Amino acid sequence: MTAYSPATPGRESVPPPRARLRHRIGAAVERGFRRITSGAVAPYQSAVIRIGFSLTWLALLLREWVHRNQLYGADSPWSWAMAREWTATNHAFTILLWHDGRLWFEIVYMAAMAASVMLLLGWRTRTASLLFMIGVLALQNRNPFVGNGGDNVIHIMAIYMVFTRCGQVWSLDARRAAESRDGEQDGEQDGGQDVAGIAMWACFAAVLTVVTGLGKLSTGWALLLWGFLLAQMAWWLVRNYAPGEPRTVMAMVGNVVHAGAMLVIAVQVCLIYSSSGWYKIQGSLWQDGTAIYYALHLGNVTPWPALSHAVASSSLLILILSYGTVIVEVAFPFTLFNSRVRTVMVAIMMSMHAGIGILLGLPFFTMAMIAADSLFLPTAVLRWLSDRAARAVQWTRALVPAPLIAQEQTEPVRRA
Repeated sequence: MTAYSPATPGRESVPPPRARLRHRIGAAVERGFRRITSGAVAPYQSAVIRIGFSLTWLALLLREWVHRNQLYGADSPWSWAMAREWTATNHAFTILLWHDGRLWFEIVYMAAMAASVMLLLGWRTRTASLLFMIGVLALQNRNPFVGNGGDNVIHIMAIYMVFTRCGQVWSLDARRAAESRDGEQDGEQDGGQDVAGIAMWACFAAVLTVVTGLGKLSTGWALLLWGFLLAQMAWWLVRNYAPGEPRTVMAMVGNVVHAGAMLVIAVQVCLIYSSSGWYKIQGSLWQDGTAIYYALHLGNVTPWPALSHAVASSSLLILILSYGTVIVEVAFPFTLFNSRVRTVMVAIMMSMHAGIGILLGLPFFTMAMIAADSLFLPTAVLRWLSDRAARAVQWTRALVPAPLIAQEQTEPVRRA
């Protein structure tokens, strides 16, 4: 039997299977690395997460405005001394325990609302994401016994969003960047001056210096906050004084960190659903399909008892909802590999959370989980929803009658 070598005339050389496999793996890794470093991955998904969680937290703070002192302030049953003793054991971070005065509490609460608005609008997103995280941790760690699952999700996502570039689209930062690029193309230069950004970071550096000197920060949080400040300073210096290769390298590093944070967020959502589903499987009420029936008869979580009792009156519907909840939660992580199945599953999960919000009176939990589910929606769907929302806004504006403005004569008046 004749063995053909690669040099045999008239026959193409075929690499062995191992070489082909290594080549394919290497090409896939190269494409993935290029995709991660060339730009921020999933910009629309990160923008939806930013808008969703900041809006949820802002709505929660507005809802609790009247009772803020009873929940997190001086009038709370969980007193300042008790909270301080509690955080000494679990090392939770909250700036509300730096001082027990009412004025300090009001400043922190208002600052948390302002940071939510900044992040919602996408104005100075890097700064806003850090301030948003500080505000969330300050209030939630002050009294950890008044939250629910939605608060826990906001708590976790607020930390992750600090490491994302979530202002690439649908933000004031994106609009300002587009205007800056247009100005550079037209030959207009702004000198790289960002007075508002410089002022905010100078103020942040001053406060951080003071609290570090007073020993208010633990070693871990001091390293994290100072590292964030130094990274922002390095990015500003490179952007303004080294626009060549150093800026490219810094942008690549930021894109890699963003991609890692988005991956962690996706894994976190999958863990939430999978752990919840597997925990339900172990419960006897979920096994016999009656868990939702008893949940709909709890007086403290049923804002509309008539509607809840009407749903609970159908044994078949209760059975379908109970088993269906467990099935979709356990199956959710395994349906993410197909885009069409993933979109359908996300729609099912959003509908399930909407039902929870209505029947069990948990609107902020619903908003938080729908925002988390939006991460898995395709970009085409998000852009389609954005276009429909923009058209709805334009249609609403068209219904408002424009004021009658007298037309002035545009021709110059000639004097004799």
